[in-house]
Amino acid sequence: MISKSLEEYLKTMYILKKQHGNIRVTDIANNMNCTKPSVNKAIHNLKDNGLLNYETYGTIELTEQGEDLAKKIIETYDIVYLFLKDVLELENEEAENQAEQIKLAINDNTINKLAKYVHKVLDLNDLNCNYDVNKERCRNCIKRVTEK
Repeated sequence: MISKSLEEYLKTMYILKKQHGNIRVTDIANNMNCTKPSVNKAIHNLKDNGLLNYETYGTIELTEQGEDLAKKIIETYDIVYLFLKDVLELENEEAENQAEQIKLAINDNTINKLAKYVHKVLDLNDLNCNYDVNKERCRNCIKRVTEK
């Protein structure tokens, strides 16, 4: 299990890969508003956890396990966002901001229960849909609305 901070690095790397086709230390640092040494430390920790392959000054590649975890992190955001927006009826911007904060603190057991609840209340079969890398959230989930 990795820290929430490392999860954010992993998610950012996944998004950069989808947007640009490659992952660079400079892009990660700029995207996350942090230093290159911080990125390098995270890269080595993620490599030690088997989530990416990297040789010094080489390309950064997510492993299959790394990609799967990045997708799970993104899905967690989607589930929390849907709950806040469509169940609690928060405004879009507030739901986005809160979902980003909550996903950093929520554990797997809670997110699984929340996912089941969201799926049941919104009558969704699954949230495995077309992720929009530019919006950093699920394109189809955003369009879903609860029937009143």
